[in-house]
Amino acid sequence: MVSFFERYARTILNRFKDKVKYWMTFNEINSALVMPINGLGFSIEKEEDRYQPTFQAYHHQFVASALAVKACREIIPRSQIGCMILFAPVYPYDSNPENILHALQEEQLFNYFCGDVQVRGEYPSFIKRYFKEHNIDLKMEDGDLEILKEGTVDYVGFSYYMSRTEKKEKADEDSSEGNIIGGVRNPFLKVSDWGWEIDPVGLRISLNKLYDRYQIPLFVVENGLGAYDQLEEDGSIDDDYRIDYLREHIKAMGEAIEDGVELMGYTSWGCIDMVSMSTGEFSKRYGYIYVDKHDDGSGTLERKKKKSSFWYKKVIETNGGNL
Repeated sequence: MVSFFERYARTILNRFKDKVKYWMTFNEINSALVMPINGLGFSIEKEEDRYQPTFQAYHHQFVASALAVKACREIIPRSQIGCMILFAPVYPYDSNPENILHALQEEQLFNYFCGDVQVRGEYPSFIKRYFKEHNIDLKMEDGDLEILKEGTVDYVGFSYYMSRTEKKEKADEDSSEGNIIGGVRNPFLKVSDWGWEIDPVGLRISLNKLYDRYQIPLFVVENGLGAYDQLEEDGSIDDDYRIDYLREHIKAMGEAIEDGVELMGYTSWGCIDMVSMSTGEFSKRYGYIYVDKHDDGSGTLERKKKKSSFWYKKVIETNGGNL
């Protein structure tokens, strides 16, 4: 699989080398820690059997990513190639040291494990104990560790939709919804129509945490609000809630830049309504452009610009100056 992926990467790089400058190897690579089928291509039948195959597959994926990075630099010398992770800063529920430690461990494994390997070119120290406690014994080929070291990324791309609050002992009634991952309810945050907590300050926190850790450019490549959109009688869609969401997150990025973070770009999710990956619904709309399609399959596919479309056009024209 590693050699297959390298061949695929080289084919794509050669095809688009005169058109594409920025690349990423695997999308939301860390999401497979929760859903292996999503990022590694296989399902886990028994929870207790998930650890060895998941992390063995991760090792293969890390090597494949590093080889793609090396190929990109060879084929398109002036390009930049990065990794992409699903990032949600983890807050401890309270000042209980047990909850603070639990939040730290959750953040290390989910937010940083994959990035550490792809940015630093080696496995982080904290993962050694995790491997020991879960009886994980990685099989590595000769030269794998050297490939990881030689194929480190130029920047970190990440998706940001929400933060996550954790405590060590939690009941079902404490739980909150989220982008693949959940946590416990944060009483200080409002939620979206799908229960995802809205936390623009969390984006500033995420940017600072990632930049402090890696000291390479960052790229927010997904950020947006899934919501029910109402088509008015005159055909308009007044999605002020989406505008508010994006405005506050863009402001947070500006604050992070003032904090000293090197932020190379931002692409929101997404420009047009489509089926939501997380829920499989069309009614969960993210776009600036409304598509007449519904969960029952009905609809003409006619497209209409939402109020947010006209607003975001001005944001782009002014490089974030007019919010």
